[in-house]
Amino acid sequence: MFADLYSPLHQLKHPILSSFWMKRDDLIDPYISGNKWRKLKYILSAAAAQKKNHLVTFGGAYSNHLVATAAAAARAGLKATAFVRGEAVQNEMLVLCRLYGMELIFTDRESYRDKTACYEKYFGDSPDTYFIDEGGASAEAVEGCAELIAELPSDTDHIFCAAGTGTTAAGLLQGIRDAGLKTKLHVVPVLKVGEFIRQEISKYTTITDQLILHTGYHFGGYAKTQPELIQFMKTFTADQGILVDPVYTAKMCFAIYDLVEKKQIPPQDKVVAIHTGGLLGIMGMKDKF
Repeated sequence: MFADLYSPLHQLKHPILSSFWMKRDDLIDPYISGNKWRKLKYILSAAAAQKKNHLVTFGGAYSNHLVATAAAAARAGLKATAFVRGEAVQNEMLVLCRLYGMELIFTDRESYRDKTACYEKYFGDSPDTYFIDEGGASAEAVEGCAELIAELPSDTDHIFCAAGTGTTAAGLLQGIRDAGLKTKLHVVPVLKVGEFIRQEISKYTTITDQLILHTGYHFGGYAKTQPELIQFMKTFTADQGILVDPVYTAKMCFAIYDLVEKKQIPPQDKVVAIHTGGLLGIMGMKDKF
């Protein structure tokens, strides 16, 4: 259905770091970009193996995961449905979902919390549907994200990634361990009280001694911003020529710059930042710029 897609590694400019790189997973695909393809790759294989032709998933109104799932399903000739958290709205992301043929079921926030119940209510009697958790969280997604490590230099000292569910981070940690590397994985939760990410990662691996969480860079919570972050985005994009989204990658990059300035990252170490895509989300925040 899809070829194995690899993304380039670009060296970035930094006033202190001498070896600062970005893994450009945002360039994998316009709509199935970043970690979305890595998460969906084996999920789609599992659905095909079980002869399922209808993908059912979950997300918020500005979810890149929903757009990616809709696009992937359309290309694979599958149906797709999404439970969308909250009241019925119309935005650019949901327009794309509908254009790709995805059916949207708007669900109040209380009901949305029990995703299994939502699924069972609508699709419990359907043998053709395949359940995909919010953000693609699954063992299959972890396996896909783990493959990224083989595409990075083995002498990388620090890998940074942003985290919403912890699935990508779990995959990266698994890949580091499987390769026998000493690389430290720095995870920047984009939600308040981000320590829960550690528990999410532990669902897939209990060996977390190379994991470092930086929970102070959420800027108010998921999809929240502050003027300092917006200014950083503008400066970073102008200096590097690389767009970053305010939900995930901008917060991660801000954390890197701050940690280097605080001398928590030695200037001679090799740092790789994972660009997990999400650029479509900028459309929903156009008023910030």
